Amino acid sequence: MTETHSQEGVSEKTRIRSSLLSSLLAYIRIARPDNWFKNVFMLAGIILAFFFRYNFEGAHIVLRPRDFLIAVVSLCLIASSNYVLNGIMDAASDRHHPVKKFRPIPSGQVSLETAAIEWILLGALGLSLALFLNRPYFFASAGLLVMGLIYNIPPLRSKDYPYVDVLSESVNNPLRLFLGWFIVLPHVLPPISLVVAYWMVGAFFMASKRFAEYRSIASPDIASAYRHSFHHYTEHRLLLSMFFYASATAFLLGIFITHFRPELIVTVPLLAGFFSYYLSITLKIDSTAQNPEKIYKERGLMWYLAICVVAFVVLLFVRVPIIGRIFNLTAPTTIQLWRL
Repeated sequence: MTETHSQEGVSEKTRIRSSLLSSLLAYIRIARPDNWFKNVFMLAGIILAFFFRYNFEGAHIVLRPRDFLIAVVSLCLIASSNYVLNGIMDAASDRHHPVKKFRPIPSGQVSLETAAIEWILLGALGLSLALFLNRPYFFASAGLLVMGLIYNIPPLRSKDYPYVDVLSESVNNPLRLFLGWFIVLPHVLPPISLVVAYWMVGAFFMASKRFAEYRSIASPDIASAYRHSFHHYTEHRLLLSMFFYASATAFLLGIFITHFRPELIVTVPLLAGFFSYYLSITLKIDSTAQNPEKIYKERGLMWYLAICVVAFVVLLFVRVPIIGRIFNLTAPTTIQLWRL
């Protein structure tokens, strides 16, 4: 009898531990650490700030590993805070999605009250770390949190409005550019052409996600119940918006290239190929584009992206004067950026 009770006690403790672990994992899942890879967009800001610092300010700078680590942790915490808020506010509509209905919040695995506390704590901790770096980095980080509120919370809730949903969510892209930039150059702002181009490329990716989601659901009624903006969207309209965002990116990037770095003209065909490659993936049935956190599984795209990045970085820092002469362009020797 004693041995039986002992076994039951051990079994009960095992169940409790398993339950606690399962609950903890559910709260970790709503913070979506698998989406942290999107923060790699911050690296572009760091690289471009080094370019401007070296070429136009004539100063060398070393990025301290500690500052970089604090910046990355801060950004990941703030991003997770927004993901938790998004999960809380979307719980009702996610129940109409064939896959998202199994997420921890709509499936009832977590408490909404506890999730709300998690949202606040993650945001507060992220902002505290941001303030440790510098004030511009702090304000850009606060901008990320504010955009999370605008995107998710009524009466604004920008995600409910067609086109506004894509443009408001993709604002996070230039904000990540600012965050990387401010680690290196906290006293000036990046060129506006670069900022808006970064915004438009983010909008292209987000519209691609909407398109892939809409096609995957394959029912206008179910799609509309899941996402309010799908009342207006159609495949045709989403494709047109993707073309607009890609075109806007190209024009704005062209302004940046002709003003600051003629050598980057060589990357234009590569970037056009990347947009085409991504579009081909988006058009697939059950496309990976509807889950950007899994895009790394598209190995061909990842290799192509690596080639584009290497070419861009090399031509950003290596002068090839003949390119400027061919296109009758001259890179400036001095430049005045907006100062903070």
